[in-house]
Amino acid sequence: MRFPWLVADVGGTNARFALIEEPGAAPGRVRALPTCEYPGLGEAAAAYLDEAGARPGAACLAVAGPVSDTTYHLTNAGWAPGSVAGVRDLLGVPYLEILNDFEALALSLPRLGPGDLRPVGGDALPAADGTAPLAVLGPGTGLGVGGLVPAAGGWLPLAAEGGHADLPAGTEREIELLRLLHAETGAGGAELFLSGNGLVRMRRLLAGLNGVPAEPLTAAEICRMADPLSVETVETFCGLLGSFAGNVALTLGARGGVHLGGGILPRIADALDRSGFRRRFEGKPPVEGYLRAIPTALIVHPYPALTGAAARLAQIAETA
Repeated sequence: MRFPWLVADVGGTNARFALIEEPGAAPGRVRALPTCEYPGLGEAAAAYLDEAGARPGAACLAVAGPVSDTTYHLTNAGWAPGSVAGVRDLLGVPYLEILNDFEALALSLPRLGPGDLRPVGGDALPAADGTAPLAVLGPGTGLGVGGLVPAAGGWLPLAAEGGHADLPAGTEREIELLRLLHAETGAGGAELFLSGNGLVRMRRLLAGLNGVPAEPLTAAEICRMADPLSVETVETFCGLLGSFAGNVALTLGARGGVHLGGGILPRIADALDRSGFRRRFEGKPPVEGYLRAIPTALIVHPYPALTGAAARLAQIAETA
């Protein structure tokens, strides 16, 4: 597995690529390409490598969707399901692995320092010390969920599609919203509200409940607007996310901590601190004490999934 190594974090909006030039190095020559401008993963990676003038000896590409040993599917983009072998052949890389993006994000957690994390709802930070499982989740173009479990000689990442689990409503207002969501989409998956498109949808539905007009705004605009409807949307978003994160913590037994990633939360970090996120995270009788002991933190590292993909290649190299 000669250097450089190619690593990637590919979502529905951006495909981020970088090179690892030597053992233990941080991802360098980071470049984000618009996902929609390429017909598939191999073509996007080839475009980056052509621009960088690099011929990697190994690659680990993280994509936002389900992955098997032979296929991958980028859920929130127009790409058809792809072949792992097809990407390997197109790139001519001796070793290639494709991971779910939150599997890669989970692998980054032990490599994140205190400066890469911002506590949410207290001062405690998650502890990646190998004594308890960790969880990571985050809203962006979609809603990702992953985990990291201590194992003999290291960590075992858990890939999941938890973003499509049903959304937990905790107030009468949220129940009304979920009724409207079901009527509109026929489903109640968490991603339908806890994502960029979900923010837009939630604001529109809240406007209907409030009987007020709602000019169309993007998710980024909603995050920075101070009008009452956008403020209510962000507050509702944070409350629902808190309940969902608590469910993830309970399901995985993530006593080491819950990490929050994705592209949306850094834009609303102050609102997240002020919101009911942590109260909703803990508010699950009779296990409030169990959840109260679990720290939650926002990942502020710029490229954690790239770091996780590099960690995966280093893991493979050590055992080769």
